[in-house]
Amino acid sequence: QDYTWEDHGFSLINRLYPDVGQLLDEKFQVVYNLTYNTIAMHSGVDTSMLRRAIWNYVHCVFGIRYDDYDYGEVNQLLERSLKIYIKTVACYPEKTTKRTYTQFWRHFKHSEKVHVNLLLLEARMQAALLYALRAVTRYMT
Repeated sequence: QDYTWEDHGFSLINRLYPDVGQLLDEKFQVVYNLTYNTIAMHSGVDTSMLRRAIWNYVHCVFGIRYDDYDYGEVNQLLERSLKIYIKTVACYPEKTTKRTYTQFWRHFKHSEKVHVNLLLLEARMQAALLYALRAVTRYMT
């Protein structure tokens, strides 16, 4: 059974802590929608598929999968070194090193790498909230 932020988590957290759901949702949306429409040296690029792949890969690492998403996109858009970096930062942040950071996306700007970090950390926070809020929902019913 699906338990998503949009359908379940947002409303429960707003019921428990008024206005907090809206603040969290805005924070997630700002990071998710942040783009300069550039990738490396290319400008005018629609990065929405890449941002969605990163977000959904983080959720997948934590066991959250969406029926309406084609996970083949993750394998097409995220190279192995980026997946390793995402998994390391999301699951083992204490093992993240400068070398790990420099190993992925060697030809990309630091601002793009920082955006990847923002995406994966917000996706991780949302995944943790989903698990916690689902447990609260089960307790309440």
